[in-house]
Amino acid sequence: MAIVKWEPLKDLMTFQDRMNRLFEDAFQRKTELSPIERGDWAPVVDIFETKGAIELRAELPGMTPKDVSISLENDVLTLSGERKMNSQVKSENFHRIERSYGSFVRSFALPQRVQKDKIKAKFEQGVLHIILPKAENAEPRQIEINIQGDESPQ
Repeated sequence: MAIVKWEPLKDLMTFQDRMNRLFEDAFQRKTELSPIERGDWAPVVDIFETKGAIELRAELPGMTPKDVSISLENDVLTLSGERKMNSQVKSENFHRIERSYGSFVRSFALPQRVQKDKIKAKFEQGVLHIILPKAENAEPRQIEINIQGDESPQ
């Protein structure tokens, strides 16, 4: 049989930590729900740039184009929508619910201007793909200054 050194302060600290967690959990549950309990969620998004466009891909499994709204205002792209829980299965029949449900809103400031009238969006296998063609930038040009005689402005 091994001899174990008894550390009363360590046991007391462990007991105090457990009591603190017990009270925090009890009071926190009444005032603040976890994101899963509230139904908060946000789809994961990839944004990248090609030579002629800015592209966005958002994962929206189980959703349809009717469930999603896309808007562009002041160079800010906003995705919003709602993923609804399947109402055919009663909640008391679930063993575990890990997927998030409810409404979401995500906004992204675009790095440059886009051609609003040429934006395209497609929904394929649970992924929303938005193509935002870049706006034509004015080409820089050299402006020549003509000098007329020796007259100087007065």
